[in-house]
Amino acid sequence: MVEISEPLALATGSRLRDALESDILTGVIAPGERLDEVSLAHRFQVSRTPIREALLQLASAGLIEIRHRRGAVVRDLGPQQIVAMFEVMAGLEGLAARLAAQRHGPEEAAELLACHEGCLAALGSGDTDAYYYANERFHQIIYRASHNLFLNEQCLALSRRLRPYRRLQLRAGDRAKTSFAEHGAVVDAILRGDGEQADHALRNHVAIQGQRFTDFIKALGGLSERRYQPAAE
Repeated sequence: MVEISEPLALATGSRLRDALESDILTGVIAPGERLDEVSLAHRFQVSRTPIREALLQLASAGLIEIRHRRGAVVRDLGPQQIVAMFEVMAGLEGLAARLAAQRHGPEEAAELLACHEGCLAALGSGDTDAYYYANERFHQIIYRASHNLFLNEQCLALSRRLRPYRRLQLRAGDRAKTSFAEHGAVVDAILRGDGEQADHALRNHVAIQGQRFTDFIKALGGLSERRYQPAAE
């Protein structure tokens, strides 16, 4: 097997991460299953360097645990825990949007508009992953425009944990198209300086509720609906 250079290995690692994410979330790789570096390197016809990088990224997202002497093992996360994380993410991003509406400068406004156009181009391509990456940049611009370093760090940290699920939910129905329309409301509120509306728009955009909850549970695939038990009122 030919060894690849480190920069290429890192790029390949990101592609492998996406493939393994999909396998884990759709149940192809089951909770509790061990991810063996040698077997994965053989499967994807790469060296073990990008495999290690992909596993580290999956561990950072909370999808796997790297255990002493056992290696990488797929975690068993139920939908209830995932939805709870989305609830917290919605609150954090709503606050970021509120502050961004009050504090953004001309360069950040231009960057947000350009990224919104980039999301439209990605949507037109029909590639939900391409839309996800443009969408990720859109949200990160808002974090930075809040001009609150601690909030930015917290948003980025939880966003990394939710990254696999945010990618997955965009594959459900017309979610990507709806997501773009919701972005428009967020952009409008931020550029008008309406912090309350920006908070409301982004909070609702991120939160999983109502029909979106049903679609999300279906999209989880391998995480069966019967594993979700609604919390007591």
